[in-house]
Amino acid sequence: MNHSAMAKVSGLLLRKVSPQASRFSRPAYMGWMTVHPMPAREQSTLASGDAKEEKPIQVPKTGSENGEQKAIVSYWGVPPANLTKEDGSPWKWHCFRPWETYKADISIDVEKHHKPVKFMDKFAYWTVQALKIPTHMFFQRKHMCHAMLLETVAAVPGMVGGMLLHCQSPRRFEQSGGWIKALLEEAENERMHLMTFIELAKPQWYERAIVFAVQGVFFNAYFLTYLASPKVAHRITGYLEEEAVRSYTEFLKDLDNGSFENVPAPAIAIDYWRLPAESTLRDVVEVIRADEAHHRDVNHYASDIQCQGHQFKDVPAPLGYH
Repeated sequence: MNHSAMAKVSGLLLRKVSPQASRFSRPAYMGWMTVHPMPAREQSTLASGDAKEEKPIQVPKTGSENGEQKAIVSYWGVPPANLTKEDGSPWKWHCFRPWETYKADISIDVEKHHKPVKFMDKFAYWTVQALKIPTHMFFQRKHMCHAMLLETVAAVPGMVGGMLLHCQSPRRFEQSGGWIKALLEEAENERMHLMTFIELAKPQWYERAIVFAVQGVFFNAYFLTYLASPKVAHRITGYLEEEAVRSYTEFLKDLDNGSFENVPAPAIAIDYWRLPAESTLRDVVEVIRADEAHHRDVNHYASDIQCQGHQFKDVPAPLGYH
């Protein structure tokens, strides 16, 4: 029997055993026959008894190479997100979604201050006062650079607290009272502040280096502080937010007296805070200051809860309180 006849007979037998087996188990000498390796997605469907071939999903084009956009082809059944605004126009932001936008409450009292009385409060307060000295000496009235550094650091406490509470919840088999979500929500809000300022000011290499170094040191220091005492960590964050409110108040003063140009608000800020289309930088700074004031209240409140002997799991977190 020649090679051609042998190939036909073996192929027929394999198809009788399994319709798909003939695609893989061909003799080595049958070089004239094309072997089609099966994608991983198809293997998984066969394992579950579903032999249907699935068509690749065309995901919207992202990124570019040599000026040409390339589409992502996926076999995993994840549908692309086609989001739109209320007016039906396409939603162009990937870093946040329409349901994550909100109108900031700028009526909040920006003058409130937690007076340090106990040793723990005084330690937290003077730690923050010591940290702000080199920052003010370096940046002075360079509000954009100062804001970028401030927001890079401000995004750390919520993420660290949320992460550690997340690990604690399954370890102790207990609920979190919503505080995990509240703290991660705070971290995300601070990150959006930074994304907004990046649209307005392109940081230089040395500013990026400073941010990199400061965030690295602060993250590890805050992580150890939170492990040692969450109430001290939240009090420190509360005082950091008080300083952020003061910093943005100075920014607003310079915008009002003409020392800093009041440029149009970036599109990302208009969509995130649902601002009017004609909004300016002053409007953006005002809503960011309101956010910082809310973070101040949440963190002082979190510290008070633990100082009074309560647990986070027993006190509902102020979700949505930016």
